[in-house]
Amino acid sequence: MSGVGGETVTRTRVGLPSWQRIGTAVGALFWGWLIVRWIALWAGYSRPFLPSAPFVRAEEGLHIDAEVIGSTGGPLAIPADVVAGLLSWLGDVAGFVAIAATSLPDLAAGAWLTVVLTVASILLGLPIAVALSVARIYGGPVSRSLSLGYIELIRGTPLLAQLFVIYYGLNLSAYFQTFTAGPLPAAAVWVAVVGFTINSAAYQAEYIRAAVESVDAGQLTAARAVGLSKLDGIRYVVLPQGLRYAIPGWTNELVYLIKYSSLATFIVVPELFTRADDIASETFQYQDVFLLVALFYLALVLSATVFMDRVEQAVAIPGVGVRGGR
Repeated sequence: MSGVGGETVTRTRVGLPSWQRIGTAVGALFWGWLIVRWIALWAGYSRPFLPSAPFVRAEEGLHIDAEVIGSTGGPLAIPADVVAGLLSWLGDVAGFVAIAATSLPDLAAGAWLTVVLTVASILLGLPIAVALSVARIYGGPVSRSLSLGYIELIRGTPLLAQLFVIYYGLNLSAYFQTFTAGPLPAAAVWVAVVGFTINSAAYQAEYIRAAVESVDAGQLTAARAVGLSKLDGIRYVVLPQGLRYAIPGWTNELVYLIKYSSLATFIVVPELFTRADDIASETFQYQDVFLLVALFYLALVLSATVFMDRVEQAVAIPGVGVRGGR
């Protein structure tokens, strides 16, 4: 409570809307389970936390009841076909829970590699992207041409083709064999990180270039006027502002990487999509398994979006990189 102009102003803390609280609770539950599942897998415990047998029996019983009621009817206040349809749907739900219970350990292991690929690629690609964007804006003719050539080459060719070239064409996995001992990932994972980093750097460079160019050119002129070199002016004046403007673009790139990580399945990386495809091939429950993996991807994407939104708020400076305006 504070006095302003002789008046008393009361500040109240506005709570989150109910849907945001629910989303936060669901996200915390998902990540809490996922982290516990990862720890269990690293400790050698790969069995499901939830037994599937009761849900299998429930599925069978509900489908049998649905068939009986649907064929014989009976003295029911509700039409028999409605009851049969409801029981059949409940049986499908029980079957989905059953396949989920048995699949979650493998999907959690795949989700770990998906997270590793995504986080490593975007972080390793960031310094490359900064260098490319600065070279394209402030560099000489040669550096601008090289930067533009790299960006257009990578953005103009499919990510899958790039992965094939570095994995099968260049046989890059042979150089990572010494980095696969113990808990370290397989060579194919390292190759995927390299491929995604190369690809992500090109897209991040364009996000950063657009953000840096949105900074008033007079900022660099003012930095030079107070004695900073051109490089120092870019480093200490322009980039801190431009990188804040680039956060929405980074959010998009992070979301894209989460989804595009599924392409690593083509170079035998056992990430989330690969695990789901293997499970579906063994159980023939394609609809349930891919619905489950879609929920995994959705949870990862929403988590990344919320995280980047918090980052944007945390680093925002009044008038610089503020959401809803600058």
